[in-house]
Amino acid sequence: MTFQTADLTDEHANLQVATPMFQRYGGKVQFHGEIATVKVFEDNVLVKDALAELGHGKVLVVDGGGSLRCALVGDIIAASAVKNGWAGVVVYGCIRDSAAINGMDIGVRALNTHPLKSIKQGAGYRNVPVTLAGVTFRPGEFVYVDEDGIVLSADALL
Repeated sequence: MTFQTADLTDEHANLQVATPMFQRYGGKVQFHGEIATVKVFEDNVLVKDALAELGHGKVLVVDGGGSLRCALVGDIIAASAVKNGWAGVVVYGCIRDSAAINGMDIGVRALNTHPLKSIKQGAGYRNVPVTLAGVTFRPGEFVYVDEDGIVLSADALL
């Protein structure tokens, strides 16, 4: 379903709007879905695990602490997300293999790219509220992403 975040903010008073800081990657410019979250720091094991599960059109929000020292999502993990039906991924951190990811049928937002892979310890949390970009992403709520930004809603708008 087509939407514009600008129209959503005009039509709904209680939306959160993320601070514009994310770069656009992936083949989908526009995506939306129910929020699932992962909170990690320079360790992508829980990201990989989450995206290996059926996504059912959800959007995984990865709070990577804003680290610019390694990537949390690469082409293999992104391909798994596509295969498992995730609508998109928002990464408060970096991705790698951006050229490959740009050709995939998934929406991705991240702070930047970095060629270095993350550590693999499995530390972190899943499906907890995460606050980044001036908003709080809560599992079970909804996110809408397009060329103009990222908007959050407690309720499904589409």
